[in-house]
Amino acid sequence: MHVPVWIWLATIAGIIALFLFDFVAHVRKPHEPTFKEAAWWSAFFIAIALLFGAGLWWVWGYQHGAEYFAGFVTEKSLSVDNLFVFVTIMARFAVPPGYQQKALLIGIAIALILRGLFIAVGAAAIAQFSWVFYIFGAFLLYTAAHLTWEFFNKDEDEGYKPGPGVRLLQRLLPTTDDYHGQRLFARQGGRWMVTPLFIAVAALGFTDVLFALDSIPAIYGLTKEPYIVFTTNAFALLGLLQLYFLLGGLLDRLVFLGLGLSAILGFIGVKLVLEALHENSLPFINGGQPLHGIPEVPIWLSISIILGVLVVTTVASLIHSGFQDRNARL
Repeated sequence: MHVPVWIWLATIAGIIALFLFDFVAHVRKPHEPTFKEAAWWSAFFIAIALLFGAGLWWVWGYQHGAEYFAGFVTEKSLSVDNLFVFVTIMARFAVPPGYQQKALLIGIAIALILRGLFIAVGAAAIAQFSWVFYIFGAFLLYTAAHLTWEFFNKDEDEGYKPGPGVRLLQRLLPTTDDYHGQRLFARQGGRWMVTPLFIAVAALGFTDVLFALDSIPAIYGLTKEPYIVFTTNAFALLGLLQLYFLLGGLLDRLVFLGLGLSAILGFIGVKLVLEALHENSLPFINGGQPLHGIPEVPIWLSISIILGVLVVTTVASLIHSGFQDRNARL
């Protein structure tokens, strides 16, 4: 699918406009959104993503439209997993509820920019080397196994631990002890310093980049089109701010979500390896020739499996949490 430059530029401009609108509408006045407000704006951004997908389906046909929706559902479900870590980051840095929207939105914007760079690098690598799919597939299979291991070996006392990037910033940048409203920088003792909100924003950005290491290979397992990869990531991130406040305490009830995501990543990892075998060029596999007898996974089957896993794990999580609540009351 050839996407003209003007469409790329128009799409990027539209995404930037939506981020700016989100900033003006929600961040300019510090407040903690109500459930109704979060639900309304979550529905608004999801509706925009669905309308965009419908338009893409109409213009470029079933295959690309289906790839977009499969990618959007996958990226959205993976973004929900991000929220678990976002909650612990907010608690770790004691970000006041009224300031959390600004921290989240700036962190998400930084993540989208960095993801754009990852997508460009991934597209260039895939265009040059078909064997990159082997690497992507192996990485997703490893991630799926790691998530499964973590699910069955949870450490209840383990919270957020700042990574090397955040620790480096904390060492290099003088930081104020207290928050100064929604400001990222404050003048104190005659010199400029960063506020704890700045460090929280950096932590959110760095964390989402780590999540991108899973999500970018996953979306490339569903489509080879960089335009679809970028737009699914952008629309999945756009509503993440509202989703954070909408789900709130519900996150603790999605106990099987991690297991479901590991199944999805494992499935896409297998799909990527099969795709690599179809286009094989590695000399030590089948003499460097493609393997034509390997079964292909159609996009409708990918969507069915992804949606099926999400529905089953969500329903199972809510049933399990309901039983736990009833037992707690007895």
